[in-house]
Amino acid sequence: MRLVIIVAWLLGPAGYVLAGANDFPLVLAGQAAGLSYASEDDPVVARAAADLVQDIATITGVIPAVLPRAAEAAGPVVLIGTLGRNRDIDRLAEAGLIDVTALKGAWESFIITVVPPARPEATPLLVIVGSDRRGTAFGVYELSKQIGVSPWHWWADVAPEKKTELLIPAGTHRFGPPSVKYRGIFLNDEDWGLQPWAATNLEPENGGIGPKTYARVFELLLRLKANTLWPAMHACTKPFNADPRNAILADAYGIVMGSSHAEPMLRNNVGEWTAPKPDYNYVSNRAGVLAYWEERVRSNRRFENIYTVGMRGIHDSAIQGTKTDAERIAVLGQVFADQRTLLAREIKPAIEKVPQMFCAYKEVLELYRQGLAVPDDVTIVWPDDNFGYIRNFATAAERRRSGGFGVYYHLSYLGRPMAYLWLGTTPPALIWEEMTKAYAHGADRIWIANVGDLKPTEPGLEFFLNLAWDINSWGPDAQPVFLQTWARREFGSETAEEIAAIMGAFYRLNFQRKPEHLQGWLPGKTPQPSDWSDAEIAARLEEFASLRERTEKVAAALPPARHDAFFELVAYPVHGSALANERYFRGERGETAAAQAADTELRTLTKHFDEIAGGKWRGLMRLEPADGDWKSMRIAPWTPPAFAPRTPVVNAPTILKNAAGNFSSGTGPVQPVIGLGRSGAAVPLSAETRLHYTFTANTAGDYLLQLHLLPTHPVEGKVLRLAWALDETPVAPVELAVNDGGPDWAQGVLSGVRTLTIPFPLSRTGSHTLHIQGLNVGTVLDEVVISGPGHP
Repeated sequence: MRLVIIVAWLLGPAGYVLAGANDFPLVLAGQAAGLSYASEDDPVVARAAADLVQDIATITGVIPAVLPRAAEAAGPVVLIGTLGRNRDIDRLAEAGLIDVTALKGAWESFIITVVPPARPEATPLLVIVGSDRRGTAFGVYELSKQIGVSPWHWWADVAPEKKTELLIPAGTHRFGPPSVKYRGIFLNDEDWGLQPWAATNLEPENGGIGPKTYARVFELLLRLKANTLWPAMHACTKPFNADPRNAILADAYGIVMGSSHAEPMLRNNVGEWTAPKPDYNYVSNRAGVLAYWEERVRSNRRFENIYTVGMRGIHDSAIQGTKTDAERIAVLGQVFADQRTLLAREIKPAIEKVPQMFCAYKEVLELYRQGLAVPDDVTIVWPDDNFGYIRNFATAAERRRSGGFGVYYHLSYLGRPMAYLWLGTTPPALIWEEMTKAYAHGADRIWIANVGDLKPTEPGLEFFLNLAWDINSWGPDAQPVFLQTWARREFGSETAEEIAAIMGAFYRLNFQRKPEHLQGWLPGKTPQPSDWSDAEIAARLEEFASLRERTEKVAAALPPARHDAFFELVAYPVHGSALANERYFRGERGETAAAQAADTELRTLTKHFDEIAGGKWRGLMRLEPADGDWKSMRIAPWTPPAFAPRTPVVNAPTILKNAAGNFSSGTGPVQPVIGLGRSGAAVPLSAETRLHYTFTANTAGDYLLQLHLLPTHPVEGKVLRLAWALDETPVAPVELAVNDGGPDWAQGVLSGVRTLTIPFPLSRTGSHTLHIQGLNVGTVLDEVVISGPGHP
């Protein structure tokens, strides 16, 4: 009797089942099933099939034969094709041997089904059929993942476990349609990572990011069931469309090309606008700008694209030629009309069938809030505030728009108040909380994540795209569940639980303060120490030290084949952030030798990135700040601090300090999101939420209540609101203005907290109950702290 690892669509990665008579022998007794697809199918099907051949060979050492027709096989066959574009599959459907009812007319859906032989001598079939070209490709890569090939096999050097036999359990497994129609990434701020690495390592003959890099990106997107790319666009990088091979390659992979909020009509203004910059002005040079857009639409109209409409200035600047918001709104109205006339003429008269998006980023969001009218069939893409908190949500009336809504979300950011470009520290719990909230308010058409250099945002990016594929994948325990599943796939079941716990702690500690945000002052301001107490610093450094020990222990237990992947995905982020904290806080306390030792170790650790995987990543990983550019937005290069050693900070004694999720009792929506916030158990509030916390006071006097909130944006309005009461006293509403872009907001996103401070007297000792009531959606309570008496 043979034990077979069952695929995740049945019992999950840890499940096992006894092989059955109707299971499909993908590889058995040294023989692999043949693969068959139709030459008339889309090119992406052939590419996916070729990758499957390689994946099977990598795992088993057996290379499957590729057959032009399934009927020509002498043994088992994997039949791959798109509905309506593969005669063998269509005949199976007509004969009732496979049920494709759910695929007809569906978007990016597929089934994987074992068709048992009707007669003993007949050929057994494993059929992968998609509703469209990407659906078929997703099905092929899903099979690769189920037999043990990580989507990150190339980008993170995840080595699959070797197997001698692969049996696919009998049955039919259906996938799709996806929750979000267009799902993808934005390669951005590539100056010090992706671009120099491509230029000096992967494709020096192309001078940087080009077809070789994009081919690897496109494959990764398909393996993650994504379909859209905004390409790299900084001045250091050759524009995507400057090399015609790139767009052709994207189409061959079935990837939908788009462009960022600052690049209308697929145009890279940084690299492609060759006239004087002041001429990129729709008020004074309408004809010149229109001709510039028209050229790109004509050159790329045969491909599948999402056209960004509207206009901003060159490289993330405001529109030129206007002085007031009213003028800007009027100009954008004309821009919309002219762009849509162009698209209707060059692509399709039924303009509502041409995919278009408008990203309400930075100053443009305020124009929309002031009444800018966006055509009904255009998808409005809401931005986050660059730190993971979505800035706007559609009202019930807005959700009636035919174009719907999307989200542009940052996992990496170059901008004020301080950039974070080095380590991927955005917790999956925050992604889950914000993106499910956005989806519940209609954002289901386009999700784009800014991933910077792509590495090292791997876990967060995969979580983001998995959620876009199936919004119901997880609940409030999304982070630990995802991390365990991810760790099990990448590193095996023996270490998965510990790796997931390590990564959970990594996200929590770095949510409290990202390693790129450790300095206690903003760029250009006078250096000053942090406001953390000595006890808080000591506890933080102790936690990081423990995390490093645990990481080393796991690394020692892994087989050599998994060492590179573990370094890239776990060890470097953990050790790197720990050493950054050690360096900064030791230096702040005047322990210069210890700080310099941490700095030296951190530089050695980063240099090791150049050496792993045979030098594959040489030139990609650099410490932040990696160069002297954009100084007004980035942490300063570390040196021993010029200010005097910090004066010890001592907090007032506390009688209650609880994670919001650690309440005594509650009613309504009171589910903590595991891994969210500085506490790791923050609770999103609504008007129905009631939370109760008991505490004991041994002294009467003046106390201080601090309600620590996440720096979120409310679903309606610009104020976070909740109410509180003590014991039987009346409920008192309190509120906190977001002040988006202001100094309080800046400190909030850097520290991961906004605080409501409420003084109150206690006239009696003994047991008390604090009551918290939600008042609006979007307020997220992280911690409840009561200190005193004699509070500051």
